[in-house]
Amino acid sequence: MILVAIISIPIVAAVFSAFSRDNRTPGILTLASATAVLGLSIRTVSMLLSNSGHVVVGVPHWLAVDALSALILLLVALVTFTASIFSIGYMDFEKSGGVRRYHVNFNLFVFSMLAVPLIQEPNLVWVAVELTTLFSVLLVGFAGTRGALEAAWKYVVLTLMGAAIALLGFMVLYWAAHHAGASRYSWGGLAVLSPKMPPVLLKAAFVLILVGFGAKIGLVPLHTWLPDAHSQAPTPVCALLSGVETTVVLYVILRLVPVVAPVQSIHADTWMAVFGLVSVGVAAFLLLAVRDYKRLFAFSTVEHMGIILVAVGLGGTAARESALIQALAHSVTKSFCFYAAGSVLLLAGTTKIASIKGLMKRSPVAGAALLFGGLAIAGAPPFAVFLGEFSIIRTGIAKGEYLVTGLLVLFIAIAFFAIMNHVSRMVFGAADDAEKALEAPRPLPNICVAALLLAVVPVALFGVYIPEPLGNLITLAAAALGHGG
Repeated sequence: MILVAIISIPIVAAVFSAFSRDNRTPGILTLASATAVLGLSIRTVSMLLSNSGHVVVGVPHWLAVDALSALILLLVALVTFTASIFSIGYMDFEKSGGVRRYHVNFNLFVFSMLAVPLIQEPNLVWVAVELTTLFSVLLVGFAGTRGALEAAWKYVVLTLMGAAIALLGFMVLYWAAHHAGASRYSWGGLAVLSPKMPPVLLKAAFVLILVGFGAKIGLVPLHTWLPDAHSQAPTPVCALLSGVETTVVLYVILRLVPVVAPVQSIHADTWMAVFGLVSVGVAAFLLLAVRDYKRLFAFSTVEHMGIILVAVGLGGTAARESALIQALAHSVTKSFCFYAAGSVLLLAGTTKIASIKGLMKRSPVAGAALLFGGLAIAGAPPFAVFLGEFSIIRTGIAKGEYLVTGLLVLFIAIAFFAIMNHVSRMVFGAADDAEKALEAPRPLPNICVAALLLAVVPVALFGVYIPEPLGNLITLAAAALGHGG
């Protein structure tokens, strides 16, 4: 019942938020919901690690988690918790209205993301992924400005095009499973039956799903919605979109790895490595020219999704484990980066990089947060992203993949330079006319500062120490990505 409770709580919070009579109650309900979901998710992970099968079943054949889905569930719960805290201060500071509408859609969006790793039936997983689009697009266009509505429409059009392609892939996958005599259509059942499936059908399904959901996670060339959406959505929503929604959809692609791995003719590793490298390379050069700091972190998401795909494409247990470390690092770090960006936006009222200078002097909290976030997401040691990237590079060298690893190092170096060039100018640049934008800024709400302090803990901690239970979960999740997992 614990899994049923996890996906039910956000729905209950959304219903009560819709009928609340004041603007304070929805935020409290959202925070209470997020706290409960985080607690239950941690409990689920504990249950999973303590039983011999490493599986927690909610509804047989429908709701269950193994180590891989439990890791994604934990990431969604953690980022939702900090985003719900930041949302209270952000919405109160902005005073933009529509607070109840914001929290209703926020909770429904969280529900849809939680459903993806919990559902075992692949076709229903596709439905859950599309629900993430439906509920998040209402948040992207929340401000109601021309720019926000344009970004929302662009988001819908591109991701729904990808959804149609992915749906075709799932239909072909079902056809292949039926051809192999599947009696139970689930992720585990597909992994067992994959050697019996027609390779042509399996390859078509994999490529269609990779391309279709690639649009959703921001893989090049279907990435163009992502920076627009992130520049317009409320900052806590950006933390969810970039920190965990992309990871949730990437999880669906990763679920196909043990299904297609036994069929060598599919060359799944090559497909993922190529898509990943192209995305990392394009994102790295786009980061050099970006002029908006929220778009800066959005393009960084394109880069990191590509890095994770490259890692999985390297093949082997060590590479898969490195990819999951990178996914963990990206989720906690990118959410913190957007909280830092949101703090700057609340104080400056602009997202233009050129308009922000001398931030450290004007607002030490926002300046320190932005600098810390920039260093962490760029991959500076000793932060969590550095640990993930170092593990991937080391694995690539050990496997003799010198061309792929060399290109990856080059692109990561370009991205590092680009991010730190922009961030350092905003934090330490000599203030001129931009001083007016930050003249005597109002202090950040205490609850926003609290969210920053909570969100920074895993960013700093996971670079130097991964708690043993979490390390065990990552190891088991990497094993679940292997054949038969």
